[in-house]
Amino acid sequence: MNFRERLEWLSRMVLLIFILTSAAFLSAITAMRIAIHGREVSMPNLVGKSVADAATALRSRGLILRVADRVYSEQPINTVVRQTPTPGMLMKVSQQAHVVLSLGQRSLQIPPLEGNSLRVSRIELLRTSLQVGEVSAITLPDVPADTVLLQSPKPGAGAATPRVDVLVSQGPREEAYVTPHLMGMSLADAVRRLDAAKIQRKLNTVSAPQWPHGSVIDQSPPPGSRLPASAIVELTIAE
Repeated sequence: MNFRERLEWLSRMVLLIFILTSAAFLSAITAMRIAIHGREVSMPNLVGKSVADAATALRSRGLILRVADRVYSEQPINTVVRQTPTPGMLMKVSQQAHVVLSLGQRSLQIPPLEGNSLRVSRIELLRTSLQVGEVSAITLPDVPADTVLLQSPKPGAGAATPRVDVLVSQGPREEAYVTPHLMGMSLADAVRRLDAAKIQRKLNTVSAPQWPHGSVIDQSPPPGSRLPASAIVELTIAE
């Protein structure tokens, strides 16, 4: 075999190796795709099924049922009313499906809560097998704190959920100050500055020969802090 024949043979071998390597790579990619898609299942339609039947349907596909909420509806108790994800969506095996179950029909009426305190409202709802849901708050200067301003659903409406959301008053906004920088001042100057701002104070003394007698060597809260009007600033004074 001369040099030219050897070169042609070597070229054919290189081409053959390239073709075999490419085929093996494509086969591996295809196998990976099949394995990935093989772990996906279609979400069944659970609405209208009992919670037991829904759990069985999911379990047969390797999915897990989680109860996200319960609401009153025309459906029998413990029947699936809503589901997430929707039917037909592709799910990975071991993923969770969230469902909302029916509490059955609701015959009791929602009591009026507006004007009551939050504590009284909780008691009123518990008496009718309801409970306080989300509590939002707003600052109002002329309404006592924890007074219910609004409720949802409104009184008398048929309850679609065992929870009633309320908006309550936080009462008037408390005045606040920025803590002044007092360290290094004499006690007399620091007291005058606090009195001018109507900020209460507490004095502590400590032996600190390196500081001038009667000077402020520390303060709490530190300078620049937001300080409610009812708070107290503690000053450490050098003896």
